[in-house]
Amino acid sequence: MVSHTSKKTYILGLTPNGRAFRPSDWAERLAGVMSQFRPGGAPTGRHLAYSPWCVPTSVNNVRCVVVHEDLRAHNVMAWDFVMGFATDNELQVHHGAPPHTSPQPHHNHHRKQ
Repeated sequence: MVSHTSKKTYILGLTPNGRAFRPSDWAERLAGVMSQFRPGGAPTGRHLAYSPWCVPTSVNNVRCVVVHEDLRAHNVMAWDFVMGFATDNELQVHHGAPPHTSPQPHHNHHRKQ
């Protein structure tokens, strides 16, 4: 196992063959479902606010969700749900620093560049 100091996990919207995962708004949908898991509990009010522990973003023009390890400490079932989503959909998962991405197939996630 590779050790890392970052508490972030990146779930990339790339399939094993390097194609973009669909639907294109999958990251926002997943983060929306996870919005109730946050420091201090679920937000009140009518507006959606993403949890700081599960944020949709892009890395090198690839849609992704950044999941903070504090989510696991707060609610292990929520963490397992997000990681299970990545596994079930065969999405690329990187722990630690943001990954280098390209639209090409990834055969070795730990190759030095």
